[in-house]
Amino acid sequence: MKKEDVLQFSPLVWAYMGDAVYEMHIREYMINQGLCKNGILHKKSIKFVSAKAQCEILKKIEEILSEEELDIVRRGRNSNPHSTAKNADIVEYKYATGFEALVGFLYLTGQKERLDELLKICVEVKL
Repeated sequence: MKKEDVLQFSPLVWAYMGDAVYEMHIREYMINQGLCKNGILHKKSIKFVSAKAQCEILKKIEEILSEEELDIVRRGRNSNPHSTAKNADIVEYKYATGFEALVGFLYLTGQKERLDELLKICVEVKL
C-alpha cells in the first residue's frame, strides 16, 4: 500500500494489523526455539504479547525510533479504543496500542526491513 493511503487509516486499524503481525512473529519465534507443546507455547508467548509486555517493550525501544515512528506510536496511544485489556491498566493498554500501531503501520507500508529489525530487538529486550 502507499504510505499516503495508510496514513488515512485510523491508528486503531494499524493496531489491529499490528496485533496480528506481532502475534504471528512471536509464535514463529517460539516454534523456532523448539517449543512445541501448546500449553508451553501459550505461557511463554504471554511474556511477549500481553499489553503489559508490549508497554515494557515500547518503553525500552523508544530511544531508537525515528520521529515518524514516535508520531505513529503517539497517534496509536492517543486513539480511543473501544475495549480495554483484562490484565493491564489503561496506561499500559494505551502504550500497547501505540506499539501495535507502529508494527501495523510498518507492515502496511511495506517497511519489512525496519519491521524485522524492531521485532528482533523486541524479542531481545524481553529475554
